[in-house]
Amino acid sequence: MSSQEPDQPLLFGSEEDEAAYDSDEKVLIIGIDEAADDDDSGVPPFSWKKLWLFTGPGFLMSIAFLDPGNLEGDLQAGAIAGYSLLWLLLWATAMGLLVQLLAARLGVATGRHLSELCREEYPKWASLVLWVMAELALIGADIQEVIGSAIAIKILSNGYLPLWAGVIITALDCFIFLFLENYGVRKLEAVFAVLIATMALSFAWMFGETKPSGSELLIGILIPKLSSKTIKQAVGVVGCVIMPHNVFLHSALVQSREIDHSKKGRVQEALNYYSIESTIALVISFIINLFVTTVFAKGFYGTELASSIGLGNAGQYLQDKYGGGMFPILYIWAIGLLAAGQSSTITGTYAGQFIMGGFLNLRLKKWLRALITRSFAIIPTMIVALIFDSSEDTLDVLNEWLNVLQSVQIPFALIPLLYLVSKEQIMGSFKIGPLLKTVAWTVAALVILINGYLLLEFFSSEVNGVVFGTAVSAFTTAYVVFIVYLIYRGFSLSSLRGLVQSKGITDSGN
Repeated sequence: MSSQEPDQPLLFGSEEDEAAYDSDEKVLIIGIDEAADDDDSGVPPFSWKKLWLFTGPGFLMSIAFLDPGNLEGDLQAGAIAGYSLLWLLLWATAMGLLVQLLAARLGVATGRHLSELCREEYPKWASLVLWVMAELALIGADIQEVIGSAIAIKILSNGYLPLWAGVIITALDCFIFLFLENYGVRKLEAVFAVLIATMALSFAWMFGETKPSGSELLIGILIPKLSSKTIKQAVGVVGCVIMPHNVFLHSALVQSREIDHSKKGRVQEALNYYSIESTIALVISFIINLFVTTVFAKGFYGTELASSIGLGNAGQYLQDKYGGGMFPILYIWAIGLLAAGQSSTITGTYAGQFIMGGFLNLRLKKWLRALITRSFAIIPTMIVALIFDSSEDTLDVLNEWLNVLQSVQIPFALIPLLYLVSKEQIMGSFKIGPLLKTVAWTVAALVILINGYLLLEFFSSEVNGVVFGTAVSAFTTAYVVFIVYLIYRGFSLSSLRGLVQSKGITDSGN
């Protein structure tokens, strides 16, 4: 064999970089390749048919706003704070929408997703750290989602199937995902639409059964109110909205449509349609979260049970409060929870493929990528299910640790995203302007500070002992140093490029 032609592993391909979608997998937008006008920068007129063809990625993205972790945050906020944090849920969703639109902007304008660009823009060591952090965030989210599904399965089986059995059943969703993916992106998106509709109908049914106060609901949305007793729930509402793996996911999902990147007008058209469909998707997710929060506000706010309610016992508490009827509310809750868990675990598998493929530039076969991605989450989840199956209290403690794990990772998705969408060499004319940049960094700083507060509160109550305290201090120092590095790198490179460009202009003027 010639030395110029080394063996290539069958599972990998180094000839081409990893891509989110192959060209034959993408949805062809009607008229996208037609020369409708001679002006490449002109944006074609609005078309309902095109909006329908672009609809899908935003709804897959919105599932992270409806996962079991978010539902638990909703029910606890409702039970402990009543209707008073609905305004915060609204504004947190709006902040999440801004971040997701920036992720979509990055994917559409560059034709590459966030993990690919991180691999190219950062030194190898920093890229690997970002990859590990993204994987840890995904594992933490996936454990919550799988446990949520397993709890729903346990309820629907009247307790015959223990938590670990529900975990195994949920693990099989990666094979469902692979099966559906073979039939094309649109079929997969249709399945997620059905799951979101199932959640909406289930929680709307609960809303109708419990009849929360309409006036208190409106006051809660329109009038900001916060007290020292509800700080923890408020932090949870904001912290649950921005999921690190979801930022990576959305930047890849938008590449499922075939657009002509050589025409500025076509790229802008895609951004416009994605903005519309993402906004609609998150409005629906906000309404679903609103249903859950208000149901538990109506039933448990001001009661002795409020502080003890969690994902594991919420269904039984609802049943005890509202009884059976033709369709017992316990099973309606379980159906909605199962739809939330199943949809979010499948999107987690999707996100895991993009994160691994992008950071490591691996062109693995789909079945192998899905298997590896699911194994990362299922193995620790199975251990968790076996250990915590008999104790709701310890399961709630575990959930708190998982929330902390995801909160820790938020800066490692937000900071690279904001750095990249501000970079003209990457985004071209689609880089964000000064006003949007200021707003985006303000939102990012707010989210990071809020999650920092959550971490401080958590560790101050949980850290005991010299050894553990020293380990946490060392980790915190390294953590802060890496965040400072990411921020410094972004701003220093931007300033350096501005200086070089200014010098170039001056020299050319001379």
